[in-house]
Amino acid sequence: MVRTTHQNHNGINMDKIREEKVQRFEEFVDCRLKPDLVRAIAERDKVFERQKIFLDLRRNIENLEKNGVTSLRTMVNLGSEVYMQADVPDTQHIFLDIGLGFHVEFTWSEALEFISRKEERLDREIEEYTQLIASIKSQIKLVCEGIRELLQLSADGSY
Repeated sequence: MVRTTHQNHNGINMDKIREEKVQRFEEFVDCRLKPDLVRAIAERDKVFERQKIFLDLRRNIENLEKNGVTSLRTMVNLGSEVYMQADVPDTQHIFLDIGLGFHVEFTWSEALEFISRKEERLDREIEEYTQLIASIKSQIKLVCEGIRELLQLSADGSY
């Protein structure tokens, strides 16, 4: 009888150890991997937004070139959706925000070249974030598979 009690005692300890491992793995997924995934997706979305801005700018410059526009009248957003009419007497040069609050005057061709380089860099950033997101998702899946194995559940998720 002492043996049986000893075995039960070991069985209880093994269950407790297994539960603690499962809890640590679940905490790792919930407190580390999932927030990392959310952050990576948000950062990639920001890069997508910047990419769209440069794509729109490229299209606008190409349309100006194609239509031979040398001057224009437009509405400028001053902020908080407050607009003002603006006259641009010479559209042959454009000021671009190159970062850190600096603006550089470019010709259309220089601006298009700058935009191309910027788009290439943004494409690489998007690819890096996409790979990071895939890696985090695979880590989550791997840890969840480990939890299932610890709980001796089937891999298809049925209980």
